Amino acid sequence: MRLFDGGRVPNARRVRVFLAEKGINVPMVPTDLGRMDHKSAEFTARNPLQRVPVLELDDGVHLTESVAICRYFEELQPEPPLFGTGARERAFVEMWNRRVELELYLAVQAAFRHTHPAMAEREVPQVPAWGEANRPRALAMMALIDQQLADKTYLVGENFSIADITLLCTVDFLKPAKLAMPENLEHLRRWHQLVSSRPSAAA
Repeated sequence: MRLFDGGRVPNARRVRVFLAEKGINVPMVPTDLGRMDHKSAEFTARNPLQRVPVLELDDGVHLTESVAICRYFEELQPEPPLFGTGARERAFVEMWNRRVELELYLAVQAAFRHTHPAMAEREVPQVPAWGEANRPRALAMMALIDQQLADKTYLVGENFSIADITLLCTVDFLKPAKLAMPENLEHLRRWHQLVSSRPSAAA
């Protein structure tokens, strides 16, 4: 088994943080996105969508999509549980993970890919108006998440989960997208300081 990694991009980092929380070591194969390694014929054979990360299993089968990879490792090693325990908690972890992905991460990603000058040759067509349109969406979702965290340590209560990992990787992606977390979001700021202090955040 080996993991084709992509450096600091959020989805690749999400899997690394997940593995660090589990204490699982997987051989990493660096994939240089700046050098366009993910566009090579060799990589495309592993993932026709040309995206990282890619987990190559021992039988040569390739598993893609970061959450699918994380679920695979959750099944292999259930402890500590990062997708929740029991029907209720698992459902709320799923709900908040999807909310962060669909309402915040995609908005931040659009702002980055459609407004950053370095992406002009990769995001074709680059539509700056679409990038700008997503900035208020990201701000609105951060405000909603701040409310959710008002009386909770983590997104779904007292247990750290993949929803927190997804949010951490997204919040840390605000800077390259030239977005700032509003100063008044005190609960989100408290949460970010807390999760950033976990050893896994350095993965």
